[in-house]
Amino acid sequence: MNKQSFRILGIMSGTSLDGVDFAQVSFLREGTGWSFKLEKSVTVDHDLDLLRNLKNIAFAQTEKIKELDIQFGEFLGREICKHFQPDLGRIDFISSHGHTAKHNPVDGYTIQIGSAETIHLLTERPVINNFRAKDVSLGGQGAPLVPIGDRDLFSEYDYCLNLGGIANISFGQNGDRLAYDVSPFNMALNQISRLMGLAYDDRGSLAASGSVHEELMNDLERIEFYKQSFPKSLGYEDYVKYWVPILENANTTNQNKLRTLVDHFARQIAQACNSFGPEGKMVVTGGGAHNDFFINHLKAKLPKMAVHVPHNDIIDYKEAIIFAYLGLLRYLGLPNCLASVTGARVDNSGGDMFGF
Repeated sequence: MNKQSFRILGIMSGTSLDGVDFAQVSFLREGTGWSFKLEKSVTVDHDLDLLRNLKNIAFAQTEKIKELDIQFGEFLGREICKHFQPDLGRIDFISSHGHTAKHNPVDGYTIQIGSAETIHLLTERPVINNFRAKDVSLGGQGAPLVPIGDRDLFSEYDYCLNLGGIANISFGQNGDRLAYDVSPFNMALNQISRLMGLAYDDRGSLAASGSVHEELMNDLERIEFYKQSFPKSLGYEDYVKYWVPILENANTTNQNKLRTLVDHFARQIAQACNSFGPEGKMVVTGGGAHNDFFINHLKAKLPKMAVHVPHNDIIDYKEAIIFAYLGLLRYLGLPNCLASVTGARVDNSGGDMFGF
């Protein structure tokens, strides 16, 4: 526990299903905190059979989830060996978010797949995973988990906005870290783009060619989730239940749907910031940070905010970096999940440790 430096492989697979991010990160103890350096990173596409199964995993039966737990663990283990083999002997351990299969904290459960045992057997390295379950057992949302890393590793920013499959925001308020899921994001934008034969809307060019559809906008703005107080979180199940029917029933073009979603999501994020103070510095990461049309739209709605889009390494790998950090905190027995964020009874240190 007196070790001053660690090398950890962080892994993130998000709801946008646009690939798995692997980040080899070195951490150095500095006073009471830690500095980090991203040493090596890669994003790997899911194989097609696995991708088909992951798209609908939220509605899969128990036996299928058990099967996919092993399959996804095998996939992660193979890719680690393929891309990080020369460094494996120097990696202290692997810290894997896994992939969220089901997320329903109201009913007291959350399930992430990606078998730690399977990853350990293939890589011969210790593994920490299943970060969300303990927080849910303590009455929390089990999400978002990244805010403690925002606080400790990206403290120069007042707001940290992540635009992945889900848009979530993290910020400090009266000495506490607060955070919550604001809305879907790439889950919706990518789904509409796929209807047009594209994996995603590159730089937002398709949305820029459309117009806001007022009826669709009104239906989106009335979704009950936006009226809920935080802490709150979203799962793929929520997106399918509440957003998908509205998008499917909208009588307009796909370009107009994308344009309306861009405006809608920017409104919701701006409202979240305005509730706590529209000034300060915001860093934007995740795949959506590459959507220039959306970023410009967000800046227009937050004229007093200094909105910063960082280097691609941070845009694309910030969450994998932070999951490496969550693993470090878990290994040290320190809290890696904040009750002020999730609503759990206490701060807690979540994650199952395998092979230590």
